[in-house]
Amino acid sequence: MRLLLLGGTEFVGRAVAEAAVGRGWEVTVFHRGRHEAPQGVRTLLGDRTALGGLAALDEDPGEWDVVVDTWSAAPRAVRDSARLLRGRAGRYVYVSSCSVYEWPRPAGHTEEAPVVEGASPDADVTDYARDKRGGELAAVDAFGADRSVLVRAGLILGPYENVGRLPWWLNRMARGGPVLAPGPRELPLQYVDARDLAEWVLGAAEQALSGPYNLISPQGHTTTGELLEACVRATGGPAELRWTAPEVILAAGIEPWTQLPVWVPPGSDLHDALHSADVSRAAATGLRCRPVAETVTDTWAWLSALGGTAPQRPDRTAKGLDPEVEAKVLADPGV
Repeated sequence: MRLLLLGGTEFVGRAVAEAAVGRGWEVTVFHRGRHEAPQGVRTLLGDRTALGGLAALDEDPGEWDVVVDTWSAAPRAVRDSARLLRGRAGRYVYVSSCSVYEWPRPAGHTEEAPVVEGASPDADVTDYARDKRGGELAAVDAFGADRSVLVRAGLILGPYENVGRLPWWLNRMARGGPVLAPGPRELPLQYVDARDLAEWVLGAAEQALSGPYNLISPQGHTTTGELLEACVRATGGPAELRWTAPEVILAAGIEPWTQLPVWVPPGSDLHDALHSADVSRAAATGLRCRPVAETVTDTWAWLSALGGTAPQRPDRTAKGLDPEVEAKVLADPGV
């Protein structure tokens, strides 16, 4: 198989590139040159946001079985790339997001849930949900519904993470001491390891799949307790989890999802939207999710090799809880 990867040097894109090389595929990576490309790939340089930025791709004589695109800004970048490649590639896989669904998303939502309105494949940057939906529309417009795959990913974790969620928890556990652990311990979580997402994407290309897929672990794959306890074990730090009721956390003004990454309170619209999706369609077509302990351990090994400081995308908000706020809540749970 011949793969053209638009991106391919960070997080999800890198996971796809490494998985494809591991399968023996011929991989071409088109990127801006800001990060080193994975081993075993052919590189084309260009900036999709610049005038003439697709020149290297346009002038290259290559043809591919599948294009994988992880773009998450102005949809017109997807539009331009997809139009350029529609006669030179068999299939276009766009890594989208579950954010394309209308809010609030009900628990158990499938790919048939309503999507946001107002998105356009011709748009400049708008907001994340409409940017991703615009990218979907651009892919389908150029390749048709029968030759495009829309990967509606949820929470993504694993090595190379440049968003700051799992790296923050790992560094917090490594620091040790009492840790504010958001309850309940048995709260179900859904996420997908970037490497499992990558394997599914490549399998989708091999199976000639098309259409939208919710791409996240099945409900019940793990819990808050299992995730945080895996972080404690992986780091070997003297961390002591102090399980704290959601009401206490919210009363203290702590923001779910950002200040306590991954966690959102049970029974909330956020939990229904982020940790209660129906993923039966992806599971039936090959999605396999590794144990949470493996994701955590491998992420810690990667993070440790970097000295504990993970890369951070400039277009994503900072994650994590201020130590003083954490200490105050732990000292007086009634605040």
